[in-house]
Amino acid sequence: MVQDALNEGEARMKGAVRSLEDDLATIRTGRASPALVERLNVEYYGTPTPLMQLATISAPEPRLLTIKPFDPTSLKDIERAILTSDLGLTPNSDGRLIRLNIPPLTEERRHELVRVVRNRVEEGRVAVRNVRRDILNDLRDFEKEKLISEDEFKRGEDDLQKLTDRYIEKLNETGKRKETEVLEV
Repeated sequence: MVQDALNEGEARMKGAVRSLEDDLATIRTGRASPALVERLNVEYYGTPTPLMQLATISAPEPRLLTIKPFDPTSLKDIERAILTSDLGLTPNSDGRLIRLNIPPLTEERRHELVRVVRNRVEEGRVAVRNVRRDILNDLRDFEKEKLISEDEFKRGEDDLQKLTDRYIEKLNETGKRKETEVLEV
């Protein structure tokens, strides 16, 4: 019973780490990465659709992204979505292919992005702590209902804390890696 609760907690904590990694992939660094735009929603026949479902995205050079739509009629919609996004990029189109030049980041913008990274990591930590709180409440309920003994509760509490510490450390490492990437010139 305790182990089931811990397994559920670990699965939810893994989800928080995965969510942070996906979130951080969309933050712009000095080099071009398809992850920068692949989740960008494009209004396609009245439906918001992720760009990665509408086009092939590649990074042929360190500061260039190319987007080749599967359906050439969606080119204008993709351009509009890029222009209205908060990426600050201007698409260049030749009628079949969109080129996105990734300009180098200014020092001020890099520090701004580091603050964004730190905020997202903190949100991840809060999510992990919320999972810990929920699982701890479950364990307390088990103890009150006499499903587990006091000793099992204490052991479960200690194991839960170790699990929480491990996932918070993973979140911190992920954040540090992204900060280094953003500050890299």
